Amino acid sequence: MSADVAIVGVGLHPFGRFPGVSGIEMGAVAIRRALADAGVEWGDIQFAFGGSYEVDNPDAVVALMGLTGIPFTDVYNGCATAASALTLAAQTIRLGECDLGIAVGMDKHLPGAFSADPALYACPSWYGEQGQFTTTKFFGMKINKYMQDHGVSQSTLAKVAAKNYRNGSLNENAFRRKPLSEEEILASPLLNYPLTQYMFCSPDEGAAAVVLCKAEHARRYTDNPIYLRASTVRTRRLGAFEVHSPWLPMEQTAGPTVDASRAAYEAAGIGPADVDVIQLQDTDAGAEVIHLAENGFCADGDQEKLVAEGALEIDGSLPVNTDGGLIANGEPIGASGLRQVHEVVRQLRGQAGERQVPDNPKVGYTQLYGAPGTAGVSILSR
Repeated sequence: MSADVAIVGVGLHPFGRFPGVSGIEMGAVAIRRALADAGVEWGDIQFAFGGSYEVDNPDAVVALMGLTGIPFTDVYNGCATAASALTLAAQTIRLGECDLGIAVGMDKHLPGAFSADPALYACPSWYGEQGQFTTTKFFGMKINKYMQDHGVSQSTLAKVAAKNYRNGSLNENAFRRKPLSEEEILASPLLNYPLTQYMFCSPDEGAAAVVLCKAEHARRYTDNPIYLRASTVRTRRLGAFEVHSPWLPMEQTAGPTVDASRAAYEAAGIGPADVDVIQLQDTDAGAEVIHLAENGFCADGDQEKLVAEGALEIDGSLPVNTDGGLIANGEPIGASGLRQVHEVVRQLRGQAGERQVPDNPKVGYTQLYGAPGTAGVSILSR
C-alpha cells in the first residue's frame, strides 16, 4: 500500500454531558490536544474543515484558537459529517494546495431526540421528549427484516451491545462506562422491536480533531505516523432499503456502506482480511451486525456465529468498536467519526491501554452511516 496523506496528531474532548461548556469550547480542547500530539502550533495549520449538527458556524472555534486567517470550511452531512470533513481535508492535501491541515468535529446535543417535530413525523411531542427519536422505528424495521432474512437472533444484538458497554468501561473518554449484562439489555424498555433501550446509542456532547499532512513530510512531526490509505463517502442508489425509505424496493440494491467500502478497499489496495481493528457505526446493536457484512467482514447471517465465538471482542479475530463505539460513547454527530479515527490511531500506535488489540495491529478501518443513506469509510495503516 502507498499513501500520500498521513495523520500526525489526534485529539479528543471526552464524550458525555458537560453543562456550561459550549461545543466550540470542546472543539478547541480537541484541536489543542491534536496539535500537541503532532508537535505543532495553531499558527502552523494552513487550513481546516469543521463538522457539526448543533453548533452554529463551527468555524467560530478560530476565535478561541487564534485569528490566523486560514480557510475554514464548515461541513454537515448527517452522521457521515466527520467522514466528509476527513475526506475533504485529505483531498486538499492531495491536490497540493496545502501541506498541513486539520479536521475537527464538535456537537452538543440535548438528551433525547435530535428532533420530534409533529409536523414532520406525525408523532406527539412526548415521543421525542422521552428519548424515542423517530429514527428508532426505522432502525428497528431494518434490523427486523435483516434478522428474518438471515437468521440473526435478538440475543445476538444483546451480546453486541454488552460487548460495547464492556469496551466502554475501559475507555476513560466514554460517556457510558458501566458494563451491562445481556440480561439487563434485553430487560430494558422495548423501543422498536427487536431493539431495546440499551441497544441504542444516545445523542450527547464531545469533540475530536485530526491533524493531517503530506505523507512525505510526516516524520517531521512524529516518529510514528499513521497513513490515511483511503477516505470515501457515498450516497444511496435507487433500490437501497435505508432507514427513511418510504417503501420496500421490489428489486433491492446494496446500501451506500457497501459502495463506500468497496471504493475504499480499491483505493487502499487491500481487502477485509487485511484489517486488524475495526470501528463501525453502531447507532444501535443491529446496525453493527448489518455493517459487519456490508463492509465485507463476513457473509450475511454469519454474525450469529462470530458473536457467539467472541470474534468481535478486543482479543478476537475481528475486534470491533474497541472503545465502546456509539453505544458506549454516544453520538455527538460532528465528532463521532473522528472519535473512530482517534481510536484506530491509538490502536495502531499501541497506545490503547487496557483495550489494546494484541499482536501489533497494522491496519485499521472506520465506517459511518448517516440517515437517510450516506456512508463514509476510511482505511488507516502504520
